[in-house]
Amino acid sequence: MRDSAGAGEPPRSGEEEGDDEEVPRFGVSSICGRRREMEDAVAIHPSFIGAGGGGGIHYFAVFDGHGCSHVRTAATTCMERMHVIMREEFELETLAGKGSNSDDSLKCVIDRSFARVDGEVIDGNEASDESIHCRCERRRPKCESVGSTAVVALLLRDKIFVANCGDSRAVLCRDGRSVALSSDHKPDRSDEMNRIEAAGGRVIYWQGARVLGVLAMSRAIGDSYLKPFVSSIPEVTVTERTESDELLILASDGLWDVVSNDTACAVARMCLSGGAFPPAGTDETCGYASMMLTQLALARGSVDNASVVVVDLGRRSRQSHDDNVVVSEK
Repeated sequence: MRDSAGAGEPPRSGEEEGDDEEVPRFGVSSICGRRREMEDAVAIHPSFIGAGGGGGIHYFAVFDGHGCSHVRTAATTCMERMHVIMREEFELETLAGKGSNSDDSLKCVIDRSFARVDGEVIDGNEASDESIHCRCERRRPKCESVGSTAVVALLLRDKIFVANCGDSRAVLCRDGRSVALSSDHKPDRSDEMNRIEAAGGRVIYWQGARVLGVLAMSRAIGDSYLKPFVSSIPEVTVTERTESDELLILASDGLWDVVSNDTACAVARMCLSGGAFPPAGTDETCGYASMMLTQLALARGSVDNASVVVVDLGRRSRQSHDDNVVVSEK
């Protein structure tokens, strides 16, 4: 078991050097858990478009790879390339004079970015070492069963854009209550099942609902052998920010399989609201909150990798740590 911000990195928190006060505090924690390999990847890029003040866009993402032991290929490609491609698409949209700050324009940027990353994963773009073999006896770039979920949050001054593809999830804590900003793409979700069957595929129940009896999610980046039944097109939600917004949680299903949205928000809110260590409102609080959530997932029996990002939206004064916070499942 290891606790990290990715592959071999320590838990992270705080604001990156050189960012101004508009950059939100954040924390990251990932655990391999009871899995043999680490398949998750996390990417955070404050002010990756524009400056931190006013017009800046902050990027937070969690990717959960799957397949054979090639899994790091898909998740790592997403981690390394998604924000780069998204920035390129944003610049192209701006040059085309299409109003890159409008909701529709940003949605187009997101859709094109996911499509490009999907293509790179399928093509095995820039494999680090062609000679590496895994236990399935295939070279890294050639495995068609490699894929990854992707949940990406773009934090603007007045809005939150969330793009989701798969069963990782984004949850907002607003005025002490959880608000789901994404909906898991499961094959037995009625609209997803209809889409799969309309394309000529089937949902087969084998240890749960699976596309063609194989994949337990209906959308993902990669998985070329299951296309068009498994789609890489993300669902995008746009949420207006309010003064009641407290924090944002992005996490892989290693957390959500065993912890509800309400409980995750209650735990993170408790960590950010006070206590002797770490003190409320400091950089360490988000890192502590993310670590507490991964440890809670492990304690509740999660058998999967669990990666958690906690973002302090900081739009209103924190309540006193003397407030009673009750952690419960609905």
